[in-house]
Amino acid sequence: MRPSKRTVQTDQRVWTIREIEAKDNARIEQIIRECLLEYDGKREGTAWYDPDLCRFSEIYGIAGKRYWIAEDETGTVVGGVGIGPLDGDHSGEQICELQKMYCIPSVRGSGIAHLLLETALDYAAVMYKTCYLETFENMKPAQKFYEKHGFIRTDQTLGDTGHYGCEVRYIRAL
Repeated sequence: MRPSKRTVQTDQRVWTIREIEAKDNARIEQIIRECLLEYDGKREGTAWYDPDLCRFSEIYGIAGKRYWIAEDETGTVVGGVGIGPLDGDHSGEQICELQKMYCIPSVRGSGIAHLLLETALDYAAVMYKTCYLETFENMKPAQKFYEKHGFIRTDQTLGDTGHYGCEVRYIRAL
């Protein structure tokens, strides 16, 4: 499993990936809301209405649940990703959910999303067998990204994420 903080360089940029802290809550909420607006996600059944959106540093510190943020070389938070147990999963299959993975538009294509995903999946692989995620039908770039990283689209809804506004689902063995 990767350390809780690491610095990497990709395409002439230096990034720091670390676990979220209280000082990051407002910024990551802003990023998520801006990305949701970009894809018409200000609607019921999406992360927009998640009551925990502004308190990730509090809710992602328990066993099996983490949230990482990415900072650029100036210390600006540019994205994040979470892993947690799949709510409502009673299958006993050790399924986690990739949660609230968003990056600001200016860093998309830079490799930072890959590093965030890699960090989350490395963590998940220690205690889970399968990773599940949900996204919007109109988030075609996100779908292409997930497919490139081994996720397989499924028609099956797993667990009870509360995100019934997300029409597209993916799974991946860990």
